[in-house]
Amino acid sequence: MSLKLILLVLSLLLSIPTIAQEAETPSQHFWNTLKSHCGKAYQGQLELPKEDKDFGGKQLIMHVRKCTENEIKIPFFVGDDKSRTWILNYDSNRMSLKHDHRHEDGTEDDVNFYGGITTNSGTSDIQIFSADEHTQQLIPAAATNIWWITIDDTKFTYNLRRLGTDRVFKVVMDLTQTIETPDEPWGWVD
Repeated sequence: MSLKLILLVLSLLLSIPTIAQEAETPSQHFWNTLKSHCGKAYQGQLELPKEDKDFGGKQLIMHVRKCTENEIKIPFFVGDDKSRTWILNYDSNRMSLKHDHRHEDGTEDDVNFYGGITTNSGTSDIQIFSADEHTQQLIPAAATNIWWITIDDTKFTYNLRRLGTDRVFKVVMDLTQTIETPDEPWGWVD
């Protein structure tokens, strides 16, 4: 093989996008987008239900506080209540969503670590989590829960729908403007 031909083949190979870039799955893209917000905090608002007694009219803050290769922890504050953390785990193109609830003294709530898992790789901007077995056993009424998280350049949404009921919940966080990093959530020690 001539040197010119070898150089031509090498030139062509270098101009082709890498296999890793082309093989990024929708869930990997979603994960990487969310992970790019690590360390940042955002404010949002309740969209549904408008008149929720626990969330309505309160300051809502999410802080993408801790990120590792396979786990992202996002404390979610409702006014002065720092009891909630969303925990997302990523493994083999699937994600899980868990809810860590703590009391002000840091102890676990009796209703804790419920959530769901994805059944496919979703899309690059939406991941859907169906209630898992632990959730069904812990909260029987939540066996039909579907959570979904969306993310794009301007917003992050956390959503819940309990199939077969009127239960619906939607929070929209504004990703266009970071806010001051809040204190740690209840039960955290940095």
